Amino acid sequence: MGVRLVVADDHRLLAEALASALTLRGHRVLAAGAPSTGAADLVADRSPEVCLLGTSAQDPAALETVARIARERPQVAVVVLGPVTDSRAVAAAFAAGASGYVRHDERIEGVERAMARARAGEAAVAPQLLRSAFASLLAPAPERDDEGARLLRLLTPREAEVLLRVADGEDTRSIAAGMRIAPSTARTHVQRVLMKLGVGSRLEAAAVAARTGLLDRAAPDRAGGPEQG
Repeated sequence: MGVRLVVADDHRLLAEALASALTLRGHRVLAAGAPSTGAADLVADRSPEVCLLGTSAQDPAALETVARIARERPQVAVVVLGPVTDSRAVAAAFAAGASGYVRHDERIEGVERAMARARAGEAAVAPQLLRSAFASLLAPAPERDDEGARLLRLLTPREAEVLLRVADGEDTRSIAAGMRIAPSTARTHVQRVLMKLGVGSRLEAAAVAARTGLLDRAAPDRAGGPEQG
């Protein structure tokens, strides 16, 4: 007996190709569409047994779609079709409420088996993917120390702007004029920046900021309004 399902993918061509293949194998495809984030609306309109949701990455929007379907239509089994470049994607899909996870390069028979298991209320995931996900969660890779982010947290928004101006080669008078503050206030800001970065000169501050990516991070925080001082 075929499965009543909807198919959604980030790429319409893939959604329609998979829908056609499953239709030829006796399943009833109620709808096929793109992007995958529209799956919740398709499910709400068609009330399938299974939703095949293809996504090209561990996309927060796609995971929210899975969570929405699980919340609003808990009777619908969601099977995610995705990459396994990061086994955390498998764990994230199940945490969001998915009933299954199938690799993008799986054969159509594998997709059918996953749909059948998900419809029966079982977890539909290949054992090797499950082992990989558990191994990744139990022994996560150490996170890289992000020195730029750490240093930026030490600076106030105004000090971040001062650092940007220092890196642009502005002197104290130019900084004061550009920020519409007193030269003495600008000088105090510069000294605080040097102290927080642990350097002794403006040149060193600019070098540290460039090396750690602090300049790119600080740019969006540049203040636009005047400061009294």
